[in-house]
Amino acid sequence: MKINLKYGCNPNQKEAFLESDGAMPLTVLNGRPGYINLMDALNGYQLAKELKMATGMCAAASFKHVSPAGAAVAVPLSDVERKMYFISAKKELTPLATAYLRARGADRMASFGDFVSLSDTCDVCTASIISKEVSDGVIAPDYEPEALDILKAKKGGGYLVLKMDPDYVPDMKERKTIYGLDLVQDHNGWIPDGSSFDDVRSARADIPENARLDLTVALLALKYTQSNSVCYAENGQVIGMGSGQQSRLACTRLAGSKADLWHLRHAKQVLDLPFLKGKTRNKKDNIIEQYLADDPEIDVLGNWEQYFLERPEAFTVEEKRAYLRSLDGTSLGSDGFFPFRDNIDRAAKSGVSYVAEPGGSTRDDDIIAAADEHGMVLVFTHVRLFHH
Repeated sequence: MKINLKYGCNPNQKEAFLESDGAMPLTVLNGRPGYINLMDALNGYQLAKELKMATGMCAAASFKHVSPAGAAVAVPLSDVERKMYFISAKKELTPLATAYLRARGADRMASFGDFVSLSDTCDVCTASIISKEVSDGVIAPDYEPEALDILKAKKGGGYLVLKMDPDYVPDMKERKTIYGLDLVQDHNGWIPDGSSFDDVRSARADIPENARLDLTVALLALKYTQSNSVCYAENGQVIGMGSGQQSRLACTRLAGSKADLWHLRHAKQVLDLPFLKGKTRNKKDNIIEQYLADDPEIDVLGNWEQYFLERPEAFTVEEKRAYLRSLDGTSLGSDGFFPFRDNIDRAAKSGVSYVAEPGGSTRDDDIIAAADEHGMVLVFTHVRLFHH
């Protein structure tokens, strides 16, 4: 069976289609898919489904350019997190809506124009929240009738809505064609379980249940992220993803800078920003990113009348550094081993307390020593999670 697509990766690649040798497990309920839409949807759906399998909790992923901008399970939102994600304290949330808000909230700038993946039947609460965000489409195993109507009305009726057969089992051989040649490999079916964090190499060995959950989220997100990749996680969600870098330290820095922004959004200076009425969520996100920037050429306070009811106090570099130094309890996963201790040293600056990586470097002893110096728990999973 075949589904014709708008075009390939680019408009000049005019012929593009999705095909299956057997029955097509994917149904287009609304809109017309593109090639990249389906790459995001099919990768994101696997991630959300496996998060549900590993944790038993509703899960969601926000995909952009074939890597997750965010992924999460349905850990209830605190009052501060509701304010961060622009959700009223009075609004009742379903578990699936909570998972989606966390996935979208990992990096709201990166999630702009994302593809949403849901582990469970999309309910009205989740659909109503998706309808207010800038997004290209959604994939789920099913939709409540009213939820489907809400989503079909998005983007002037052109919003892409996909339904995936939850009982579909793919061929265990995966194929990719490059330059007319087929590469074939076994499907990566690894999912973390209760034994995945048993090989503790650090002096500190305690891993509380919330950290096990966060490490599970991080590792599964890495499984569907373009390598090299490093992921920071907290409260059942990705908070910083560094993907597709040739240097693992660059991954750790990139993901760490995103995790730092996520943490800083908890600060009173940010939560109390007196936005002018009528500013959209996406505009507020952009203003907050500029407010938190350390670039001297970016100064929203210089033109504060455009954004705020009154001039906010500056959030100085010294204040931000002090705030970040006070943090701990963050988890970090890496899809490949750390070759040098500089990755651990950088992670410590973002409040990382728990680290899971494959191990196997010639400098593993240096990595263990660095973890001990910073009081971290270091676990070797013995599983590499490269994805391309």
